Amino acid sequence: MLKRLFIPLALAALLIGGMNAQEKAIKLFPAGAPGEKAPLVEKHDTTGSKVGGESVLRISNVSTPTITIYDAPEESATGAAVIVCPGGAYNILAYDLEGTEICEWLNDLGITAVLLKYRVPRREGLEKHTAPLQDLQRAISYVRAHSDDLNIDPDRIGVMGFSAGAHLCAMASNSYQTHTYPKVDQCDTASCRPSFCVLVYPAYLSGDNFQLAPELKVSAQTPQTMLIQAEGDKDFINSSLFYFYALKQVGVPAWMHIYHGGVHGYGLRDTGDNVNEWPDRVEDWFRVIGVLDALSDDSND
Repeated sequence: MLKRLFIPLALAALLIGGMNAQEKAIKLFPAGAPGEKAPLVEKHDTTGSKVGGESVLRISNVSTPTITIYDAPEESATGAAVIVCPGGAYNILAYDLEGTEICEWLNDLGITAVLLKYRVPRREGLEKHTAPLQDLQRAISYVRAHSDDLNIDPDRIGVMGFSAGAHLCAMASNSYQTHTYPKVDQCDTASCRPSFCVLVYPAYLSGDNFQLAPELKVSAQTPQTMLIQAEGDKDFINSSLFYFYALKQVGVPAWMHIYHGGVHGYGLRDTGDNVNEWPDRVEDWFRVIGVLDALSDDSND
């Protein structure tokens, strides 16, 4: 009897081990993130307002930034990867609404998803994005340096952000010439420039007097970008409009969809608004720019 049970139990252990391996968080700075003096006690909360009738997991007090890799199914993997940046005003992370749920959707498209848990809340004496930008730059370089191991194309590593996370992705799209933290290891010799960028209801991209936020230095080398915006998002609609215009001014390929129905912070959930169809438009864009093309045999050579 024991002998007959051994094989199924061993197989179950292997399967559980495989699932845990995929969901294991990887510390971006093993010796500690730059400037962090004492670790914060991370907090998880689901008691706030709901979206689409469901609670939202809000994570705060992050002092150890990590990435969690969601491998695309082997039978449908395209070889592309997207690093996902949840929003939360740079004070918390809407970790399921704009994180884990997005990663699962990307996996359904054959894309390897990388969920970034960046440092929040804002650090006193620093710009709101300073520490998170270090975390995202490190994540991009780390994933690119490990592209062979992850079976992904190093030239198809994009970023996707929501609200404050979209601002972070825009910062990474325009601040990649040098890393903003001291070199950690050989991973940091890999470029931290995203190959493409998706901004969903971005925040903080607009400045005063109908200008782009001054920290964004858009150039012809800024990665091709897709923007998703709802007209009812009164506080941040100018973020999308100004950034789209800035991209067009320097000749960067950019798509933008503005929807009549919707406000802010919907993620993939059904809120009954027109904007809920945005994933279809992003999928269309992914097809146009080659993100969903099959991985070629020589992509990682």
